[in-house]
Amino acid sequence: MEKPTVDVDILGQYYKINCPKGHEADLNEAAEYLNKQMKEIRASGKVIGLEKIAIIAALNITHDMLSGRKYARSNEQQLRELTSQLDSALSHQTKAG
Repeated sequence: MEKPTVDVDILGQYYKINCPKGHEADLNEAAEYLNKQMKEIRASGKVIGLEKIAIIAALNITHDMLSGRKYARSNEQQLRELTSQLDSALSHQTKAG
């Protein structure tokens, strides 16, 4: 079974990318996000060359992703602690009532 291909535009260059069936919209969204990030970096004038722009964009996107993961883990830990406190309070209330 062949995977569908999606045409994406990154800084005016077109690429045919294989992706799992049903994930075409996700791939297009990712490509649009990458294209936007790379355009912003290129427009700043501080980075020259497609390869360097791509690397800086990849580093920025990876940093954002890792920061989001740390934030999510922190929230999960806080949720576990609050759930534990709630369970404890409900347990004490049930025993007292």
